[in-house]
Amino acid sequence: MKDNSKSQIALAIPFHSVRNITSPEDTQNGRIVYAGQLPIKSILDLPTHENVRGYLVEAEGKQRRVKTQVHRAIEETLKERPDSFSVLNGGVVIVARDSEIDEKQKLLKLNNPSIINGSQTQGVVRDFLLARASDSVVADIHIKFELIVTVDDDLIADISISRNFQNDVRNLSIVGRKGQLDELEESLQKQLPDFRLQKSETQLPADGNGYLDTEKLLQVIAALLPKELWWKQAEYNKTYTYHAKAVCLKDFQEIYKRAKDPNDPDNRKFQDVYNFFLDISAQAWQLYDKWKRHQGFTGTGLRSIEREGREVVDVPDGIIFPIIASLAEFAVKTKSGWKISAPEQLDDSELIRSAKSVYMEIAKSKPEIMGKTKACYSALQQITSIYKKLLQND
Repeated sequence: MKDNSKSQIALAIPFHSVRNITSPEDTQNGRIVYAGQLPIKSILDLPTHENVRGYLVEAEGKQRRVKTQVHRAIEETLKERPDSFSVLNGGVVIVARDSEIDEKQKLLKLNNPSIINGSQTQGVVRDFLLARASDSVVADIHIKFELIVTVDDDLIADISISRNFQNDVRNLSIVGRKGQLDELEESLQKQLPDFRLQKSETQLPADGNGYLDTEKLLQVIAALLPKELWWKQAEYNKTYTYHAKAVCLKDFQEIYKRAKDPNDPDNRKFQDVYNFFLDISAQAWQLYDKWKRHQGFTGTGLRSIEREGREVVDVPDGIIFPIIASLAEFAVKTKSGWKISAPEQLDDSELIRSAKSVYMEIAKSKPEIMGKTKACYSALQQITSIYKKLLQND
């Protein structure tokens, strides 16, 4: 997680209306969600540091970049249909670590706020207002907003990426088009020749079509990454690999770029991490497929497991990701590359028993809680670390 202690920002912005639309899932995960309407001037002072894309018309050197069709459409609505702007524009999504609503003064008081979707709208609005400082119509223009109050920095990053790409070209297509997945696919096909990596949003994985869910594969590989190759500045913590697939894809982009850049001061380290992704790709997918349908879960009584008769056909990712992450203890570099080499003494049934225990006692029988709770990962890692020590002592 990011350290926000160094740059605390407190901001109060006027609002017209606000409503709490928090879902039960939000409450369960300690976040609050609001929606409402703001005067367009209210968005001007909001930072955008958490957004994956800033205002694309900002000055670069002495020249400003050309406005896109999106910018021109926002501007046209402000000019020609200001009375309909609040329903024609998608609005802004704001994140904050804490909030207070002052109904009397009609102020939203936000701690460490940032726009995570809507930077283009903010930029166009700012330009529009600068050109019409004395226009009385401006005061009557409002904009929709959604406010997400959470301290989960990984979730904030994932929301930012997801909201910015869900209606645009997905990041997967960008990565695929740049050829950044080609070597990964080649390595995968050395052992699994019938599989191809999904490289665009149109190549949807489905039974029999040969396309493999690339983002899922990257999540699994990240979960298997051993501590000695941990490249993030944050602590060694695998919980994000379960719920933040967009982050895993973005991480792979950075790993790829830095591994390919000979001028990067950490080039050698990133080459090692990148090689791990390549070497382990086929085994990672085989492990994921194995645990997704592991018949060892038969008779466990876990209700979230999908069955056909007595056959297990789908184990939720929230249950198996802590198991997969625990296997990182057995990552070894051999002459032929990296592999996961679990000792024969370790029976899958022991991991399943432990997984069932943490699922019921720590996660309260909810896969989505198990998948993102560090204690669940730690409990399973304790099992594999014991076997690793026994293996080293033999």
